[in-house]
Amino acid sequence: MTMTISLAEIAKEKGIKYFLISYTDLFGAQRAKLVPASAIAGMQKNGAGFAGFATWLDMSPADPDLFARPDPESLVQLPWKPEVGWVAADLWMNGAPVEASPRVALKNQIARAAEIGLQMKTGVECEFFLLSSDGQSIADTADCQAKPCYDQQALMRRYDVVTELCDAMLSLGWKPYQNDHEDANGQFEMNWEYDDALLTADRHAFFKYMAKSIAEKHGLRVTFMPKPFTHLTGNGCHMHVSMWKGDTNAFANPGGQDLTAEALHFIGGIINSADALTAFLNPTVNSYKRINAPRTTSGATWAPNSVTWTGNNRTHMIRVPEPDRFELRLADGAVNPYLMAASVLAAGLDGLANARDPGPRSDINMYTEGSTLPAKNKLPLNLLDALRALEGSAVLKDALGQLIPAYLKLKTGEWNDFTRHLTQWERDTTLDC
Repeated sequence: MTMTISLAEIAKEKGIKYFLISYTDLFGAQRAKLVPASAIAGMQKNGAGFAGFATWLDMSPADPDLFARPDPESLVQLPWKPEVGWVAADLWMNGAPVEASPRVALKNQIARAAEIGLQMKTGVECEFFLLSSDGQSIADTADCQAKPCYDQQALMRRYDVVTELCDAMLSLGWKPYQNDHEDANGQFEMNWEYDDALLTADRHAFFKYMAKSIAEKHGLRVTFMPKPFTHLTGNGCHMHVSMWKGDTNAFANPGGQDLTAEALHFIGGIINSADALTAFLNPTVNSYKRINAPRTTSGATWAPNSVTWTGNNRTHMIRVPEPDRFELRLADGAVNPYLMAASVLAAGLDGLANARDPGPRSDINMYTEGSTLPAKNKLPLNLLDALRALEGSAVLKDALGQLIPAYLKLKTGEWNDFTRHLTQWERDTTLDC
């Protein structure tokens, strides 16, 4: 924990009255305590106390207090409420970090990479829908084009919300560079510059909170739900990945047109663990309505359905748009920012350690020719299949330790809860059996 930065001193300098000490649980939910600035020094030293079992962590009422120790380097002063500072926290119990917690898991993988002189840098593309305040429909009733991607009129009708979000990122130094209307009606995406994996994960977590908060100011609701509407493209969270040795991009081949051998081995690690990674990158029952969806009214799903890699072709799981990074297109809007980076880094490090071969590059159109691939190249069809793949993954079990059984326990409970739910479709199709 960094103690050279005094949150109490920063509060005096910046006029911060309260701090949100925030952590992200295994299901991606953000938990926080609102702490007055007068008490932040003690919280920075000892952490804010929580009953861990009351959130989505594998704990019980018999466990001792959980302490969230704020990382002062993650501090964000809320642009829309500057008297409040948000800080990401690491979870501790019994005087030790909680291995089965998302931010700690990512920091552990970052430390593993550092041991071999590598740093992962990531960028994320967060897609979301702007809905009516009750969450039942797209807020903009005029947003109804069959191909709404990059729709200028629909984008500018949401100018106030989009620019308030972008202005906030500008003020925070995130270097946002573009905002657009995405492929579904009511859907938007905002991009900011890539950086260190932990910094990007913190910003990703904060972005979700910020987008929801600013939308609420405007009487709207933001959702990152993977597939909120069956006929529209779902919310993805594409992740751009590169590995660095100091100031040198280890994936870039100087003067060459192809990725380095290290990059291909890293991709090979992801290919090797793809079915298990899906349990983290597509973490909800609803997620599988996105990655296994038929083409929508716009003509595409913008989501993979296979374990393949390619060049600049958006129908595959891994795309290489430039010879200095790759884009992993698997994750959706529900992904936990920390578990996404942690699991991808764990799989990639395995690829490097074992010189994993990603297999031949494929350049076919997966939406029209994907059925020609063998079954082994298909992604899991549902959350249960993905959880079973994760349970059988020695690679991720070895890398992520106690996080795996904790995640499997809670997510299996969620799946079982879903299977007990009776749907109208079942009644419609089975009542007269």
